[in-house]
Parts: sequence; structure tokens; C-alpha cells
Amino acid sequence: MDIPMDAFASAASVARTRALATEAVHAGRDDLAELGLHAPPLDLSTTYPSYDTRAEAARIDEFATTGARPDGPPVYARLDNPTTGRFETALARLEGTEAAVAFASGMAALSAVLLSRASLGLRHVVAVRPLYGCSDHLLTAGLLGTEVTWTDPAGVADALRPDTGLVMVESPANPTLAEVDIRALAHACGTVPLLVDNTFATPVLQRPAELGARIVLHSATKYLGGHGDVMGGVVACDEEFARGLRQVRFATGGVLHPLAGYLLLRGLSTLPVRVRAASATAAELVRRLAADPRIARVHYPRIGGAMVSFEVHGDPHDVIAGVRLITPAVSLGSVDTLIQHPASISHRIVDAADRRSGGISDRLLRMSVGLEDVEDLWQDLSQALDAAPAEATLRERAVRA
Repeated sequence: MDIPMDAFASAASVARTRALATEAVHAGRDDLAELGLHAPPLDLSTTYPSYDTRAEAARIDEFATTGARPDGPPVYARLDNPTTGRFETALARLEGTEAAVAFASGMAALSAVLLSRASLGLRHVVAVRPLYGCSDHLLTAGLLGTEVTWTDPAGVADALRPDTGLVMVESPANPTLAEVDIRALAHACGTVPLLVDNTFATPVLQRPAELGARIVLHSATKYLGGHGDVMGGVVACDEEFARGLRQVRFATGGVLHPLAGYLLLRGLSTLPVRVRAASATAAELVRRLAADPRIARVHYPRIGGAMVSFEVHGDPHDVIAGVRLITPAVSLGSVDTLIQHPASISHRIVDAADRRSGGISDRLLRMSVGLEDVEDLWQDLSQALDAAPAEATLRERAVRA
């Protein structure tokens, strides 16, 4: 079916008058009834036929020059795709930005941002720890030719240089759930774009663009997809920035597969319901963990959410080994509850000293709360904590033996 590309008009042309829950269901799908459809179509084409090569040449020249989405069907799937375009439109509407550009993964999305800025000679990045471990590694290792200055939020303004192309933060942060004042940080950045990784919060809890951030990054694999069965990344931003990202995506090939775009668009429709339900369960688990003598410290953001981190008095590896209902696995944002040990997995690639400076202790566990019943989750977590006695208990047992 030939889907008109003007169906994916910039979110700037759509007044945001509908509630978030309504936008989650309808954004990117507004034209379906006129097309005689109820479910969004899935376009798996890799190429698109055209008998007018002169017109195709003009469209390619226009894209190469401006990075604007082409009118009419795409020339080639690496340039654009109608299904992923629907997801991009919907995510931009939820984040309150003019545009969004989707990629094969969250790391591909971040790489495109860095390459876009580096192409302008702006290779310096100012960043605040902690970040997701692979984001930290990408910046620290300089794999894309970038140079990073790590600082705390108060030091961002002093860390800026003439070649600074980006300031990057994650709030709430992975895995400590530390938060920054995004509005104040955006002011401190001046004209340098502020990128906020909004993967943990999602637009349900926080919209960084409304607080002054120019770039909003998501690992769409997590809450946006929501079911642990799709990988993707997306950048929500203004149209000017999006045009540069589209050019990088076309050149490097980090495109989102249309089936992933289809699943992500479907995931957005239940995003508010999932996030709010899981957040309510997480808040109750936080209350119980905070009162539990087996727990040394609990981390939970002011804005709420479904992510919980806590430090145990006992061996965290025993807790991971002891869960039965909760899934011991990396990643987050799925309908089922996941738990992992950041120092061993998600942040293993970060130097141990840098982990500690970012507040990531060896006893820290990170839990992504799903949609199970809170009593079942607590029973499983409690019995796993029993399997990890505190060091004082172990010493007492050794003395009695």
C-alpha cells in the first residue's frame, strides 16, 4: 500500500493539546482511518521503484544537502522507511520535540550524535557520571575521535571549551538513579547542546526538552518497546539537529529495521499504563527495602519510576543466584522484573575507580520492576536476600563452628 509521506509531518505542526496517554495511543496513527486501516501497516521494502530518474536524482541531492525527509516514498530503506517514520513521529510527539530519528540501538543513536557534532569540528564532550556503562566506555575510549571531560553538574560551565560539541547527562542515572537539575544544567551549557538520556524516566515521568535540553536520547530497547523483544534507539530533537542525524544514519547504516519500528510504535501505545503500574509496585518495594535490616542503602529517584537500586550487607552475587521469579538478566523496562549486578555486567567495562567515583559500589544491585504482583515479587526477593547473609552473620557462624 502506498502510504503518503506527508502523514508523518513534523510534530511541530501538531498542537500538543491531547493528554500523554491519548498521544501514546494515537500519535503516528492519525491517518489510519483515512487509509481504511486500523493497525499500522508494516513496510518491509528495502528499495522503492521509480521510473523518473531525474526526479530521484533531485530528491537525493536535496537529502544530501539538507538531510530533510524526502517527499514521496523513500529511494532506499537506509534513507527512510514509512513504518519507522510513524514511530519517530509518535516519539517526538510524546517528548514534545519537532522531530525524532530512530537507529538500530541506543548506542548507534549516541554514536550518530557524536559523529554529527564531530563533523562540525566539535569533538569535545562534557559528561557527568554515572552514565550507562557502554556510553561511558564510548566516550572514555575515544573510539569515535571524541575527547571527554568528566565533571559534576556544578563544574559543567567551567569545563566548556570552544570545541565542545555536547554536554551529556543521564537523569535518573544508570545505575545509581542519581538526578540532576536539567533546567539549571541547560542554562549552564549556554549555546552548547545538552543531551539527556531519558531511558529510565521516559516521557511519562519527564520531558527534558521542556526543561531546556536540545537532545533527548532513548535506548528504545527498554521501556519504549517494553516487552524485551525489540532493539532500537532514538533521538528526539529539533528538526535542524535531526537533519544532521539523518545524514549520519544514511552514511553509516545504523538504521532501525521496520519490524522493530512496528513493535516500538505498538509499545508506545501502552507506555503510560506500563510505567505507572510498574512505578507503583516499585515504590512499595522501596518502602519495604528501606525498612529491611538486610539492606544497607536504597536508591530511588524523586520523580519515581520503575527502577530501584539497593546495596546489600551480604554478598550481592548470592542474591542474584537466589531469585526464582525475578529474572537475573541485564537490560530493563520489560513487563517482567529483572535484576542485575552493575559492577559485574552493565558497568563492567568502566574502570573500577571510575565506577566508585560515580557511586557504583560492588554491593549495588539494580532492579527493573515489572508488572507482576508486588507480594509475589517481595516473597521472591526476600528469600533471595536470606540466601545472602551479612558478613557479621557469617563471622558469627564461623565462630560457632
